[in-house]
Amino acid sequence: MTNGRITAIVLLCALTAPAAAQTGVLEKIRNAGAITMGYVEGAAPFSFVDENRQPQGYSIDLCREIANGIRAQLGVAKLETRWVALTLQNRLEAVRSGRVDIECSTTTWTLSRQKEVDFSLITFVDGGSILARGDADVGRLSDFGGKRIAVITGTTTERVLKEAIERRSIRAEVVTVKTRDAGLQLLEQRKVDGFASDRIVLIGMVLTTSSPGIYKLLDEDFSIEPYALALPRGDHEYRLAVNRVLARLYRTGDIETIYRRWLGKLGTPSLLLSAAYFIQGLAE
Repeated sequence: MTNGRITAIVLLCALTAPAAAQTGVLEKIRNAGAITMGYVEGAAPFSFVDENRQPQGYSIDLCREIANGIRAQLGVAKLETRWVALTLQNRLEAVRSGRVDIECSTTTWTLSRQKEVDFSLITFVDGGSILARGDADVGRLSDFGGKRIAVITGTTTERVLKEAIERRSIRAEVVTVKTRDAGLQLLEQRKVDGFASDRIVLIGMVLTTSSPGIYKLLDEDFSIEPYALALPRGDHEYRLAVNRVLARLYRTGDIETIYRRWLGKLGTPSLLLSAAYFIQGLAE
């Protein structure tokens, strides 16, 4: 092959690379006429199903806004939304494998997870806490020495809880469960002394129980949990399309309507969350 032909091939590859980069998830969505969104049940008020088995919640509403925004950005008249139920254990694999185009729940953005998937702008800021029975003599993590704490396996909460216990030399036993309901059941049956999860999720669980007054939360958080929507890794055009919608919600203040709908009874957004909304309200 001559040097001239080699040069021509290299130039052709360079010129066509940007076009190829744009034939990712957005093109898949356009061709299918649908966007596939994953969610995890039992994470009220962020993602759960109503009496008609339809996804609802704060993160679900954000994803509905994203579906509408992508439809407008693609310039198509109609875009179907397909919902896929996932678990806390398989949610990232579903995004990585392309089973879903986005995951709409309570996924914490970490650097280790970013090796598998990309993330949108931050959608919420929470902290890891522990739910205990109201009559238990515990108020801080250090009070769990010699006690048992349930936590969902495969979550960031499991990892940071174990790290916090080890760092503070607390002799507590960590009991792993697969679902939030299983953790709450162990707590109800007094088989564990606490159930660790994200604070806002624990509050949502208590509010939906028949006897919310029998529980209490620790007075401290043992971690910071920045939520974001998981996206396929390496597709910058799709990530930009998603972030355009979220930035508009933050910039215009429309996020307040969604927050009040699902989280308003818990009070106004924290200073940290308000700052996240403000900083991420990026201009076009």
